[in-house]
Amino acid sequence: MARLNIALGQRSYEIAVEAGALDAVAQHIAPWTKRGRTLWVSDSNVAARHWPRIAAQLEAAGLAAALHIVPAGEQSKSWGELARLTDWLLGEGVERSDTIFALGGGMIGDLTGFAASIVKRGCEFVQLPTTLLAQVDSSVGGKTAINTAAGKNLVGAFHQPRFVLIDPQVLATLPPREMRAGYAEVVKYGLIDDAPFFDWCEAHGAEVLSGDPAALGHAIVTSVAAKARIVGEDERETKDRRALLNLGHTFGHALEADTGFGERLLHGEAVGVGMVLALQYSARRGLCAPQDAIRVAAHFKACGMPVTLREAGVTADGATLVDHMRHDKKMAGGNLPFLLARGIGQTFVAHDVDLADVAAFLDELHARPG
Repeated sequence: MARLNIALGQRSYEIAVEAGALDAVAQHIAPWTKRGRTLWVSDSNVAARHWPRIAAQLEAAGLAAALHIVPAGEQSKSWGELARLTDWLLGEGVERSDTIFALGGGMIGDLTGFAASIVKRGCEFVQLPTTLLAQVDSSVGGKTAINTAAGKNLVGAFHQPRFVLIDPQVLATLPPREMRAGYAEVVKYGLIDDAPFFDWCEAHGAEVLSGDPAALGHAIVTSVAAKARIVGEDERETKDRRALLNLGHTFGHALEADTGFGERLLHGEAVGVGMVLALQYSARRGLCAPQDAIRVAAHFKACGMPVTLREAGVTADGATLVDHMRHDKKMAGGNLPFLLARGIGQTFVAHDVDLADVAAFLDELHARPG
């Protein structure tokens, strides 16, 4: 078991990483069940898999439980599902002193957290992430949002959870593709500012993806500790520090937009390709050695992930992809910051990127054979 803390003053909270934690969930969430009833949000897949044993534990502990089930899939991060969720919470008589429990992957955490931030002008919520991506990234840090027709995560709020409970054992039921997608966010922490951790990923990535308990535990704890440190330094991304967590995301969100924000290209897959593109573009600008980009692409390729626009199923030209980027929430004064690298573990925020040059770079990649 590992316990980490995000130091945010009155908004500080603990992250517990414990194998088998969901088998003692009533005990773990006891501080947030003062009214003797609990309100839960999950998706259709996760609820079918995990809710029966959780409900049995809550009943044994004398806790009433109500569950709202959201259709599985990124498409549920929408205005419609947000409305249905908030109407359900109000129908259940939610009070500002209540805690809402988010059981699921990144979609559930984002949707539930945003609903919690606006219902009764703000309720507390607890994250119980069930995917690798959510465990190492989206459940920590307080970013909540829904997607809109204009782009991904453009409507949302910063709303920190009160507690995050991570059980690596639940990942045993995760499809291999979902594990690989989540693993991209693990690698990200090595590429940001921890080159030795990227070395470790190259040596042990296969063990993480196969569910080896020791390797998986190390990957999760190292990733969460890194994110906790960065968020503690720059909670609302008012400085360039937290922006480092967006490595691969500017490119990645454009790829997701082109492929429809769905099963064709998972978020983690898009971020993985986006990180390869960020390193390749950095090399093109002479910021890092071409070998660094080759090395990152080779690692993702060895893990069975897409690493090129073609493998990601992206056919749009550079201008179209750049148009998607113009909707990025980080746009300021017509300028879009890019996460680039001077080498592995040396990511920085570049404020001088010409989007026309990015479009030309993407067109050059499309023109490459193979």
